[in-house]
Amino acid sequence: MAFDAGMLACMTHEILSLSRGARVEKVYQPDRDEIHIQIRSLQGGKRILINAGSNNPRSGFTEIPQENPQNPPMFCVLLRKHLQGARLSNIEQLGFERAIILSFDTRDEMGFDTKCYLVAELMGKYSNLIFLDAEKRIVSALKTVDFTTSSLRQVLPGMLYELPPKQDKNDPLKCDREQLFALYEDASADQRADKFIISNFLGISSAVAREISYRAGGDIECTLRNCTFESIWAAFCEIIDQIKNNEYTPTAIYDGDRAVEYAFCRLTYYSGLEAREFESPSKMLDEYFEGRDREVRVKQKATDILKILTNSESRLLKKMDKQRAELEDCKQGEKYKKHGDLITSNIYAIERGMKRVELIDYEDYNEEDGTFGKAVIELDTRLSPSANAQRMYKRYNKCKNAERELAIQLEKAERELEYIYSVFDALAHAENASDLVEIRDELYTSGYASKMKSYRPQKHKSTAYMKFKTTDGYTVLCGKNNIQNENITFNLAHKSDYWFHVKNKAGSHVVMLCNGEEPDAVNFTEAAEIAAYYSSLQGGVSVPVDYTFARNVKKIQGANPGLVIYHTNWTAYVTPSAEKIAKLREN
Repeated sequence: MAFDAGMLACMTHEILSLSRGARVEKVYQPDRDEIHIQIRSLQGGKRILINAGSNNPRSGFTEIPQENPQNPPMFCVLLRKHLQGARLSNIEQLGFERAIILSFDTRDEMGFDTKCYLVAELMGKYSNLIFLDAEKRIVSALKTVDFTTSSLRQVLPGMLYELPPKQDKNDPLKCDREQLFALYEDASADQRADKFIISNFLGISSAVAREISYRAGGDIECTLRNCTFESIWAAFCEIIDQIKNNEYTPTAIYDGDRAVEYAFCRLTYYSGLEAREFESPSKMLDEYFEGRDREVRVKQKATDILKILTNSESRLLKKMDKQRAELEDCKQGEKYKKHGDLITSNIYAIERGMKRVELIDYEDYNEEDGTFGKAVIELDTRLSPSANAQRMYKRYNKCKNAERELAIQLEKAERELEYIYSVFDALAHAENASDLVEIRDELYTSGYASKMKSYRPQKHKSTAYMKFKTTDGYTVLCGKNNIQNENITFNLAHKSDYWFHVKNKAGSHVVMLCNGEEPDAVNFTEAAEIAAYYSSLQGGVSVPVDYTFARNVKKIQGANPGLVIYHTNWTAYVTPSAEKIAKLREN
């Protein structure tokens, strides 16, 4: 994991330098494994984030807004009781472990000065938050650990706090030249340099170990045989001295718009990718984790929606496959009509009781040999020739009626599938719990109540649609779901405003409010980029986006919300950038 002990040291240094003596205003717990501590110091208000989840444990300041539950969890209630009004006196990393202890000066229930502590153990699946009293006894923990869970270490109220058992590795901050040389001499010459670092030292991530290897031997996969001790020692000191001296260069690696790696030091071994250095490690982590955290939160809270959508998609695809097969069979109707016509025209040559008859088909003429084709017709022996002809015409009419009905039903199924994909897209771009509530309400009103157990629409404040400002100051509205899409398109947009939507794919409705003006091309491009970004083609290149006047957009009668038709449109091809879209967004 990239958030290693070195990264924690970097974050601890930043938090301590900007918040020592700050007063705690509020404590929040937006997610099960995440605590936010709102503080105020001479530098103003800040929020300290501590995530003790198994996937993305970390700490630092954050500016990413999050919704908080109406009823805070018990651990949050306890922290509010003890920490609100307290002053943050110190933050200390516990050795070179992925653990820190936050010290607070406060008052007890009798009004006497006292201390309390919050320990953050950021150790992957063993991550935890533990609250301690003045004697460093455990008051409560985010995750209690009893004897049935671990025989090595328990985390239970009343117990004195102790660190998790140490790994049999060396502290890189205390390593000298002689110690590293001894380790180098004992290691296999075929061992990779980065594996050598990870196996012998605490708290160093694979990303940082690869950087040491690259600086030492010019290759992240170089072996000790290809690296001299002097080169490894020099590269090792370059990295570790940054931690000792609190001289960090937080760096994130980007593949296009997406950050793929980060560290407290420069990462020079990535070729062909962009390396961005940040003045603040917290801002780097905010940018790195914002999308990832949102995806995880949405996925955790939207399992019911995903199940409905997945099952509906599967049902519709099977239904449509069956309808297309039946529609193909209906094309045999013309054959029945021809057989009826042949029987009628050759009725004199057919007798009751015949099982089949072979008749000349004068419409099937072969110009090469001058011959006519023949048709073999199966007859019902119980019927007269005339009745057999009528029987063929009835089959023909049945096929034609079925063909018309199947075409109607197939069109309905295609529209429903289009609607399902539009909800999938809304879910993919959902940013918080309120967005999920609106999607559930939409599914309920669209007739999916039977698939949502006992769900009933909730009383809640509607979330605001997304708002953007183009380069020239034109307001652009973008819906988060189909209800918002319809409101933007049919209620907020003027007839002369421009409407945008990704071509033939699921996506948000986007409207550029023009106030009777004709915007320049750059504004059209930006609005089209917004429509492309908030669609199922997000991340694509040269994404086709249709745009037209709002007056040309019509709702499909009887269709689910958000499904429209339009005419007289133009098409723009754009490549949306997440960074650019973020700069244009206002809310």
